[in-house]
Amino acid sequence: MNLIELQDICKDYHLGEITVPVLKTVSLTVGRGDYVALMGTSGSGKSTLMNILGCLDRPSSGAYRLDGQEITQLSADQRALVRNHRIGFVFQNFNLLPRTSALENVAMPLSYTADHLSDLEATQRAREMLCRVGLGDRLDHEPSQLSGGQQQRVAIARALINHPPLLFADEPTGNLDSRTSEEVLSMFQRLNEEDGITIILVTHDANVAHHARRIIHIHDGSIANDSREAVADTALNQGGIRSATAEAGGMR
Repeated sequence: MNLIELQDICKDYHLGEITVPVLKTVSLTVGRGDYVALMGTSGSGKSTLMNILGCLDRPSSGAYRLDGQEITQLSADQRALVRNHRIGFVFQNFNLLPRTSALENVAMPLSYTADHLSDLEATQRAREMLCRVGLGDRLDHEPSQLSGGQQQRVAIARALINHPPLLFADEPTGNLDSRTSEEVLSMFQRLNEEDGITIILVTHDANVAHHARRIIHIHDGSIANDSREAVADTALNQGGIRSATAEAGGMR
């Protein structure tokens, strides 16, 4: 069953009287539990496509169904509700709140989506999520007190706090060293395989893209190639959600 269905999606930007086409009749489907890398160079349209898929922007034309719901005609507020409940985001720059503890950063989305939870319940859920990504001993640390890898783990925990079926990772390893990058990518793999979360990984890096099972190449606003890949065995064996709690001090 498909989680995402795009049909003839176009996106144009207007610069004065000039119309600049960015996406050109893009059609694709993404099944539940799929792990997709969206790959392309700067200016290819991959970020615009991610913004549409993530309900951050609307297409100029075409149809987009997410989990059976037509998205393109929704208002900005309605799209925000969809994002808050169905989609998690992980970004290259972590986007954590400074001078705010890891626990508070992770719990923050619950204030918009989980009115039924008490403060104590929200805090407990955030604590459990941080423990799950190996940061149970960093609950009270602010971002400036954490390494890049630890900050990305906090960001992943925050993205998962509402148990979304869909996770976007936009260049998630761009600010990490190679070892930490492998640990983050292994974590995504385990989230996909063990929890069934559909993951869309946006990247320009072929080495990162090959961790996914499917690679979609975007070129000049169109899908240039859509292929299935064998996931590297080495990536499967490098840490992840279940092994994270056993790592001393978390990622560096």
